[in-house]
Amino acid sequence: MQSTSSDDSYALAANALIIAEPGDGARDAAEALALAGVRAIGPIRFSEAPARLGEQALLDLILIEAMGVPDDLIDAVLARTDAIAGERGTAVVVAITEDQIDLAAAHLLSGACQLLCAPSMAERVAALAVAMHRVTGRVQDGTRDPEALRLQRLNQEVARIAEALARLTRSEEEAQRGVRAPGHAYRGPGDGDGEVPGAAEIRAVIRARRLRTQFFNGELFADPAWDMLLDLFAADLEQRRVSVSSLCIAAAVPPTTALRWIGSLHEAGLFDRHADPADRRRAYIGLSAKGLEGMRNYAAAAKRQGLPIA
Repeated sequence: MQSTSSDDSYALAANALIIAEPGDGARDAAEALALAGVRAIGPIRFSEAPARLGEQALLDLILIEAMGVPDDLIDAVLARTDAIAGERGTAVVVAITEDQIDLAAAHLLSGACQLLCAPSMAERVAALAVAMHRVTGRVQDGTRDPEALRLQRLNQEVARIAEALARLTRSEEEAQRGVRAPGHAYRGPGDGDGEVPGAAEIRAVIRARRLRTQFFNGELFADPAWDMLLDLFAADLEQRRVSVSSLCIAAAVPPTTALRWIGSLHEAGLFDRHADPADRRRAYIGLSAKGLEGMRNYAAAAKRQGLPIA
C-alpha cells in the first residue's frame, strides 16, 4: 500500500485565513491552527482585511482575533466576514472580549460562526475542530488534545439539545395542518385556568433559580437554554428589548458557553436577532414566533395543571 507523505497530508489540510494585529493574538491564532491541523494563511491586519477577504477564493475558515482591537476596525471586518460566510459557506471563529459581545453578535450569529469570549487555547482548538467538521465533514488530526475533544463534544451536545427543544414546539407544518398537542393549546388572558402568567411571576421563577446558587455549586444546576428562554419570555411580556450581552448574563454560565447556546437556539428557530435602528453595532435578541408560542403553551399548560413554572 502506498504511504502518504507529510507533504501530501499537508496539501489536504484545510485553509484558514487569520485576521489579527501583530502580537499575542496573531501568535495564539497561528498556534491554535497548527494544533488543529489547519493550514494558516496570513495573518493580515484588520485595516487590510475587508479588501483582502474578497481575494481569497478558497477558504474553509476565517479566524479573527479581535481582542483589544478598536471597534471601528472590527465592525468593518465582521460585516465583510458575514457576507463572505453567507455567500461561500465559510466557517468563522472569532475571539472577543466581554465588551465586544454585542458588536460581534450584531454581525455573526449563525451556526457557521462561533464567538469565543477571552478563550483559552483549548477552547480555540475545540472551536476550530467543530468548524472544520462542519465545513469538511472530518475532524483534523490535531484535535487529539483531551480538553479540546471534550469541548468539541460539548459543542455537539449543545446543537443536539437545541434541536430537541425546537421539536418540543409546534412545527410550521403542524400549524398548517392545525395539529396541536392535547391539552397544551394556548389560551389567552381571561380564559380561566389556562391564563398565561405575567412577567412578575416569570421573574419570580428566575429569582428562585438564581437563589439556588447561594446554597449549592451553580454548576450543578447550569441550564442556560432554559434560563435564557425564561428571561426572553419575561422580557416579551414586559415589552422590553434584551441585548446579547444581557442575555449572556441571564444564562448564568461563562460568556463563550452562553454565546454557543444563543447561536444554537437561533439556528433552531427559537431566537430572533433584531438590529438596533439607532446603532447598527448593537443587536437585540428575542423569542421567535415559534419560541414564544412554545413558552406560552408550556406556561399555560403548567398553570392549568396547578404546577409551578420551574
